[in-house]
Amino acid sequence: MTDRSGGGPKQGDRTASSGSVGRVAEKTTDVVTNRPWTVVAVFFVLTGFFVTGIVADAGIEAGDDQFTEGTESEQAFEEIQEDFERGDRDTGAVTAQLVVDTDRNVLAKQNLLRILTFQDRIETREELRVESTTSSATFVAKQLDPAAETPEEMSQAVEEASPRQLRGAIADADAEAELPVSTDFTRQSARAAVTQVGITYDLPPNADTDVEIDLLDRTEAVANSVDGFDSDDNILLFGEAIVEQENEQLLGDSAAVVFPASIVLILFFLIVAYRDPFDLALGLVSLLLTFVWTFGFMGLAGIPFSESIITVFALILAVGIDFGIHSINRYREERTAGADIDEAMVVSTRQLLIAFVIVALTTTFSFGANIVSDQTQNFGIVASAGVIFTFLIFSLFLPAGKVGLDRARADRRIPAFGTKPILSEGSLVARGLSVGVSISRVAPAMFLVVMLVFGGSVAVYGTGVDADFDEEVFFPEQERVEQYQELPAPLGVDEYVFIEYLEYIEEDFEIPFEESVTIYVDDPDLREGDGLSEIDRALHDPPAVYQSENRQAEANSILGVIESHAESDPEFADTVTRYDATGDEIPNRELATVYDELFASAAGDDARDQLTTDYTATRIDIQLTADADQDAVATETRRIADGMQLDAVATGQLVIFEDVAEETTEAAIVNLVLASLLTGIVLVIAFRSLEERAVYGLLNLVPVLGSVALLVATMRYLDIALSPITAPILAVAIGLGVDYTVHFMHRFVDEYETNDDVFRALVTTVRGTGGALTGSMITTVSGLGILYVALIPVLIEFGLLLALGVFYAWLSAIVVLPSAIVVWDRLADRPDS
Repeated sequence: MTDRSGGGPKQGDRTASSGSVGRVAEKTTDVVTNRPWTVVAVFFVLTGFFVTGIVADAGIEAGDDQFTEGTESEQAFEEIQEDFERGDRDTGAVTAQLVVDTDRNVLAKQNLLRILTFQDRIETREELRVESTTSSATFVAKQLDPAAETPEEMSQAVEEASPRQLRGAIADADAEAELPVSTDFTRQSARAAVTQVGITYDLPPNADTDVEIDLLDRTEAVANSVDGFDSDDNILLFGEAIVEQENEQLLGDSAAVVFPASIVLILFFLIVAYRDPFDLALGLVSLLLTFVWTFGFMGLAGIPFSESIITVFALILAVGIDFGIHSINRYREERTAGADIDEAMVVSTRQLLIAFVIVALTTTFSFGANIVSDQTQNFGIVASAGVIFTFLIFSLFLPAGKVGLDRARADRRIPAFGTKPILSEGSLVARGLSVGVSISRVAPAMFLVVMLVFGGSVAVYGTGVDADFDEEVFFPEQERVEQYQELPAPLGVDEYVFIEYLEYIEEDFEIPFEESVTIYVDDPDLREGDGLSEIDRALHDPPAVYQSENRQAEANSILGVIESHAESDPEFADTVTRYDATGDEIPNRELATVYDELFASAAGDDARDQLTTDYTATRIDIQLTADADQDAVATETRRIADGMQLDAVATGQLVIFEDVAEETTEAAIVNLVLASLLTGIVLVIAFRSLEERAVYGLLNLVPVLGSVALLVATMRYLDIALSPITAPILAVAIGLGVDYTVHFMHRFVDEYETNDDVFRALVTTVRGTGGALTGSMITTVSGLGILYVALIPVLIEFGLLLALGVFYAWLSAIVVLPSAIVVWDRLADRPDS
């Protein structure tokens, strides 16, 4: 075939060229075969050390907060909380909503009286710290009796009203205040199926979430005490603290479902792959040690458990299964060929250790590329550490344990249940895996060209993948929750108030979950000149995503407080006029004097909600339309803030989420490029040092980049958006893909050095390493695919993408890499090469 003197180094030269790596491999093999139980004992001692990290417990971080920190909009939001929610106050407002769903008419007299009874009971109980309540019932009662102030007086007004009076009061109340009722309401019918009761609590600044949850629980108990109200039937209490609590609950419920299911499925496939109880137990113990070390490292490093960390353990599982099956399968090949225990382990370990080093380095760099992004930093750190731990355990602990167990079994004449490698020559699967070799015999160059064109096409198509992020990506559909509630304990899940409330908001009220967006202004010019005029200009001629009236955005601002108070206080109106030099009823000189008078008036509290006491920072809260799109809201609000002559920043949940989505796209691209470069450099250096052929490293990348392009295209086709959870998948796909190609390439090099026939070497590689790769792929894809049963939508998407990434990597290694090898071999054989 090829003159090997030109195509590459011979076996003896290659061993010598490996230098220190080869000597390390020999020493490692000697320790594993000569002192196996010492190696095992050392690893168990180290495991005890990492157990202390698990006991340390770094806590849980769930939901969107873990990804929003650090953005400009989030920092502005935090400043707003400090300036306006707390400031110099002794208390801070926390709100909740009670949804009342009667399925009939929530505005019927009996239901209005029930609502007023609930309001009366929570307002009169000091331990509930209720500052105020509002509802459809209070609006209607005020129409019937404007003098009614307490829920008790309002109840009397409703009780005494005739049906005609009640219908008229309902219509008038809606015309004046827009009743908080479902969209099936009309003033003519005076009927609605659902309504909301607003509750405001008076809590200390920085009140703990547990305190808020306790108040919500007590409030719900009071609601249940009202005749006709039942939280299991027709009422639902929701508060922001519930979102944080249920994020952690959802994370625990998902883990409780995913981990047992994945263990059962993976155990099944490992039984099929190992076919020996001792090898199976050794492989499972190795995986367990890897998890303990990684969990322990997290605790020692103070990294909290989160949704992204669940995906790390799926990745470690994938790499660990791959290493384990390769180790056992290669050892069995040598045993089947007639080698004894020590000889078989020496050959398999010396060969695989180099491959494992290359895989560990490239995978660590590709996973570690995520460290550069704040959103995926913890993921990158834990994933990189996990890969290093996996390498150590499966390169040293597992081979040592295998030698020790096989010697013990031989001494005690315990029969071996599975001694053959996964595939045998001539088997149906082996013939199927040879399809790549068959293509490389017929038209390798043409096939590579077709694959390059295909890869480029799907890569271009994949550039259209979206980026998205909001609170809803962490919560499943209600139907999925109901299905899981049917499972027996401990797999059954609890109800999620947030999901039910979101359904009410979207279906019955047709209002966005986030009703407003904020522009935060921090500028000394607010104290003088045209500061207020600039706010007015910003709100004039608003975009379609804002609610508006008379070409002015519906907003809460310090200018609105000034205008409102001027209408009710003639003396203050004179002050406004006095300091208005342009005649537009907006003060534009001596603003500090205007603010002083405003803060000292009855409108002082309202003013403090919009302007800081030093008059240098203000918030503008703009109301959104029901169908406002997150991207459009963020774009328009940033445009307005950037166009102001004041130092202004767009913020609010929708803007923060859109910032995260945009940063996710940027991070995904940066991580992918960095992972590709680092992996390519490592592969070139590794194969140049070990095989004296840098081109081997480049050949490894050809099918890997193709599989990544296919994965991105699949994301777009399945309408899976990039998010902080799924974004690392691109860099991860590089690491997982290299795992498969390196094992294939390294085995091919060993076989090619033994004989000069490239196709014979490829067939042997496919029959041996190809079988191990196939077993690893099936087990890993099944294990990762089990994430599809998770409750958290982004975990479902990550599991699907990761499983597809592994499958694409395997397919590329088996089908594409043989043709790349043959084309290179032919080029290397040319006289001018």
